[in-house]
Amino acid sequence: MSTGDTSFPQLVALACHDLRTPLATIHGFARTIPRLAARHQPTERYVELIAAASTQMAGMIEDLFMAARIESGRLNPERSESDTLTLARDSAAHLGGKAEVDGEGGIVVVDAERATHAIVAFARCALRHGGLDRIVLRASGSDVEIEPVTASAALVLSGAELRDLGVAVALMLVPALGGSTVLRDAAFVVSFAGISSLGQQSV
Repeated sequence: MSTGDTSFPQLVALACHDLRTPLATIHGFARTIPRLAARHQPTERYVELIAAASTQMAGMIEDLFMAARIESGRLNPERSESDTLTLARDSAAHLGGKAEVDGEGGIVVVDAERATHAIVAFARCALRHGGLDRIVLRASGSDVEIEPVTASAALVLSGAELRDLGVAVALMLVPALGGSTVLRDAAFVVSFAGISSLGQQSV
């Protein structure tokens, strides 16, 4: 799988770029609300937008913090037995009804919370950069397949184009959890086959 420059300095640069949008939203509406309030005009919608932007910023900062921990070797995954079908369902729950879950799944040993975080990042990328309304998360054995993946989304998911902070961090996170990723036909596959049982590497 071809990859672009996903070094930590590049991730910091991407984060700084991406943080400008929600920061501008917060700054702009924070200045607007007092003027509207002085004229007794409704401000609820602007407060909601500020809250959404601050949540977006918090997520970006958390991703950057996770990348720093991976880069420094200080990420300590909390592995336990899970099921890829559960991972797919938990991931779909974060996607606002835009993901269908399919497949029979399979037992894996992984940090389920962080694995879900990575799958959600990849799925959002497939939706956003692929211009799609819906995707499928198919749990097959130790894999969670995201499909369809368009050519434009594939460039971001593979790391060939560094345009999505969440994906860039997820591409670091999955190997740190003992898994791997690969583009396969029109699907992006997140595999947790690297660890088959607690404390035992698969061969």
